[in-house]
Amino acid sequence: MKMKIKFIALCIAATFTFTSCGDGKKAPEKLGEDAPKRTIVIEANDKMKYNMAEIKVKSGERITLTLNNVGKMLKLSMGHNVVILKQGVDMEEFATKSREYASNDYIPEEGKDIIAYTKMLGGGESDTITFDAPAKGIYDFICSFPGHWALMKGKFIVE
Repeated sequence: MKMKIKFIALCIAATFTFTSCGDGKKAPEKLGEDAPKRTIVIEANDKMKYNMAEIKVKSGERITLTLNNVGKMLKLSMGHNVVILKQGVDMEEFATKSREYASNDYIPEEGKDIIAYTKMLGGGESDTITFDAPAKGIYDFICSFPGHWALMKGKFIVE
C-alpha cells in the first residue's frame, strides 16, 4: 500500500514538473494502472534554441513528448523538430546525412539511427509523439533542420 501511494505521489510530481497548461488533446492511451508514464513539453524558437538541454526519464516509461515551435518563422526557413538518436550515433554525421532528406523533413528514411522524432514544425505549430524510453544510458537529441544541430541539442538521460 505504501509503495502504491509513493508511486502515485511520484506520478503527480512528475506531471506538474513536465507539463504545461493543457491544450485540449486527448490523453495517451492508458497502458495499465501501474504503467509509468511521463509527459514532456519542449519549446523551440526562432533563435534556434530549445527551452531545455536535458531530459531525464526512467527506462521503460511511456513517454509523451510535445514539441511547440513558439517562433513565428515558416518551416521552410526556420523549421524545428526533436530527433532522439540511438547511443553511439555521431550528431554531426547524422545531421550531415539528414540534409539529403529535405523531402522527408530531414529525417533519413531508413531511420536506423533514431529512437523517436517529431514532425518538422514552422512557427506556431505543435506535434506530439508517444514512445517507450529505451535502456538506461545517455542519448543525444537534436533538431535535424540543416545547421540547427550545433545549437539545438541536448541529452536524453534514461535512468
